[in-house]
Amino acid sequence: MDAVNPDPRIHRNPLGTPVVTMIGGGQLARMTHASAVALGQTLRVLAADPEDPAAQVTPDVVLGSHDDPDAVRRAAAGADVVTFDHEHVPPAILLELEEAGVAVRPRASALIHAQDKLVMRRALAEVGAPVPPFTGVESVEDVRRFHAEQEGRIVLKAARGGYDGRGVWMPDSLEEAERIAAEQLAAGVPMMAEARVPWTRELSALVARSPFGQGAVWPVVETVQRDGQCAVVVAPATGLPEDLRSAVQATALRLAEHLDATGVMAVELFEVTGADGRPGVLVNELAMRPHNSGHWTMDGAVTSQFEQHLRAVLDYPLGSTVPTAPVVVMANVLGAPEAPAMSMDERVHHLGARFPHAKVHLYGKSERPARKIGHVNVLADPGVDPDDAEQVAAVRAVAELAAHWLSHGEWADGWDPHSGAPVGDFVR
Repeated sequence: MDAVNPDPRIHRNPLGTPVVTMIGGGQLARMTHASAVALGQTLRVLAADPEDPAAQVTPDVVLGSHDDPDAVRRAAAGADVVTFDHEHVPPAILLELEEAGVAVRPRASALIHAQDKLVMRRALAEVGAPVPPFTGVESVEDVRRFHAEQEGRIVLKAARGGYDGRGVWMPDSLEEAERIAAEQLAAGVPMMAEARVPWTRELSALVARSPFGQGAVWPVVETVQRDGQCAVVVAPATGLPEDLRSAVQATALRLAEHLDATGVMAVELFEVTGADGRPGVLVNELAMRPHNSGHWTMDGAVTSQFEQHLRAVLDYPLGSTVPTAPVVVMANVLGAPEAPAMSMDERVHHLGARFPHAKVHLYGKSERPARKIGHVNVLADPGVDPDDAEQVAAVRAVAELAAHWLSHGEWADGWDPHSGAPVGDFVR
């Protein structure tokens, strides 16, 4: 009889290899499943719907909600480890699993830093990590005080639950800030405020850490956000000074150790200009799971973030994070305002004809406006200089053209398939 679930039936690979339960059936779980297959493992997913991206591909699916204790128990029964494709599982459920002897990775005490922005900010400040000025918001008076301290340049955030730009407000006046805070507090939303800092670009440092304490880090990348969503990732970040690049990687590894993170963790940062005119960084967000800023690793690194996450949560030796190309650009495929009449299969067909080197990853989602339905990775030729902005721009242009084509069924540059025009000099 299982300690978590009285039903002893579990799905196990004939080789006796591990069963990993991932809470959440989205695209991150779907892509993790592919790595589990390669490693001979079984990825069980707790999915809300049989049409969820991961539920379409893995044979081991438990249907239920991530905030239903019974559903989480069923999904955890007999698994070697429980992990996540999102951070929204209530901590009380995870603590119950841990008390029953289930290996939850990352643990609830670590995951809370990705679930609650205010807890995260306080923990980072305690260890001296660079963060913007911030405060908890328990009343409108807290907003008035902080607004005055920051001379009106503030951002209001829901401390829990926000993602892809949701739960973030950038008020233009004190009156607007007071109204937002009053409305959200009345609705029971925990709030925080932080300084609105001038930044030059957004960066991300992706790391992995195992329970044994082994750490690994990929190159620091640039992320481009549009309407609050990640649109493009450039790996590595062009023109980032080597000393800052190394400092960011070291900070990310130190944070993973300090917070006792296990698995993949993304540290999202703002690049800023210091008082001395030199570039620096501020930590913006944390994610303790595979992350959109790491999708480039599926084709652009020896070990993808999804394989590494499995290795890490199972306490395997971590894989190499060496890039397989000097530059890799990922572009998200976001649903168009109106889905094209042309089928996605036909769009993939035409994309392959124009850009045979573009690597397409689709998530099995229906198309609707601004929905993440896939991504494209484009790898540069070996001779491309990652610090040559013009060469990097050429690789990025191909990735964005490919993603736009898959979204809209039209070439943003007006390309004529019958023209015989070349696809560019800097890509395979």
